Amino acid sequence: QGHSSPRRAVRFLFPKSPSQSKAMPSKVGVALATAGAYAAAQAFLAPGVTAPVTPSTGRHLRQATEASSAASCAGAGALAMGAAGVAVAANQKRVSRRCQVVRQAVAEKVFTKMPASVKPGVVTGQALVDLLNYAKENEFAIPGVNVVSSSSVNACMEAAKKAGGPVMVTFSRGGGQFLAGKAADNTDDAACIAGTVAGALHVRQVAKLYGVPVILHTDHCQKSWLPWFDGLIEASEEYFEKNGEPLFSSHMLDLSEESLEDNIAICKKYLERMAKINLLLEMELGVTGGEEDGVDNTDVDSSRLYTQPEEVWQVYETLSAVPNGNFTVAAAFGNVHGVYAPGNVSLKPVILHNTQKFIKEKLGCDSDKPVSFVFHGGSGSSLEDIRYAIEAGVVKMNIDTDTQWSYWSGIREFEKKYHDYLQKQIGNPEGEEKPNKKYYDPRMSLRSGEEKMADRLVKCMEDLKCIDRL
Repeated sequence: QGHSSPRRAVRFLFPKSPSQSKAMPSKVGVALATAGAYAAAQAFLAPGVTAPVTPSTGRHLRQATEASSAASCAGAGALAMGAAGVAVAANQKRVSRRCQVVRQAVAEKVFTKMPASVKPGVVTGQALVDLLNYAKENEFAIPGVNVVSSSSVNACMEAAKKAGGPVMVTFSRGGGQFLAGKAADNTDDAACIAGTVAGALHVRQVAKLYGVPVILHTDHCQKSWLPWFDGLIEASEEYFEKNGEPLFSSHMLDLSEESLEDNIAICKKYLERMAKINLLLEMELGVTGGEEDGVDNTDVDSSRLYTQPEEVWQVYETLSAVPNGNFTVAAAFGNVHGVYAPGNVSLKPVILHNTQKFIKEKLGCDSDKPVSFVFHGGSGSSLEDIRYAIEAGVVKMNIDTDTQWSYWSGIREFEKKYHDYLQKQIGNPEGEEKPNKKYYDPRMSLRSGEEKMADRLVKCMEDLKCIDRL
């Protein structure tokens, strides 16, 4: 312990007895024990890093060879310990080399269909712009999935891996707070910020392992929630200083309840800041009906559910003037959060088509789709409306309600299948003394939820034509 010499350590491990006191110690054995223990400790503390032999190290080894109180039988034990220590160190090095090979293989994966800038893992900056343009040109949309845990995050990336397409992992303010823990102090949105950042770091660590492009995004932020938004940008600014890219790929500002002038002005102010670290902004025009994660627009005037082309042009003209600024527009065309009975939602994707024509004429450009649109309130929409909206330049569609239901369905089905094994810790149809731990282990039911959510998301990606796009 502490700065105790190797000789003292060996004496502690191998105390001499009266019958051993006259025996000659094995100097080689004690030295090997010390060397092995030292190597093992270094391997555990810093796997894959070879510790230099310093004068202090050599002195410790010399001191070890001078030990004279251990019996010759201790020498055999010391030899075993030394050999084991050296073996542990060697094994740690082998494991480290294998990990390096895996990381290198992941990093070298190249997509054959995607733009060259798009790699596995979190996509930011120009690579993100290239990915969204690729989606628009090839008329498919990326699912933007709301997540509330590492489990739902993993289900998203599992689905993307199965489908062979990119995915957007989306954290809401409430989702971020849930990740931090509902009992955590949320003064000044501290828990909301910390949880969202923690979720982002989880995505950063595992995304490459799924071999797909992942957009790391945050959802609706109204004006009263701007402290949360500010905290997330600060986190990306700090990450940018160390890594040359932002922590997140993009953020959404939902200022649709403000006047058009204030909405545009605030978005411009934030985009100027975000552009400096290659963060993309998603902004909203009009109102998405229904209720989601604390935003309730169930009683909104129906006229506000439909955006006018002139409004989109004002946004486009202002935000395009921001140097290095990149943005998408969530223009309302009758969208409603949640699932409703047929006939209660009237989507009009033609609004997006008309808007593209209007702005193309204003710009006098060759592109038929100068604006990158996003589609909110996609759950329960008809396939015809979804596909027609994609043809108008929609590059991302939000999905939450359907994936929430599928996750719950997986857990419910697991409980139904193993109901008789989930009523007590011991005792089931196989016997009164049979343990049930492997059934009530939370990973079992949660995994069932992940699988159902991933399956539903693959179906969504089929609807969005986001299959085999890598």
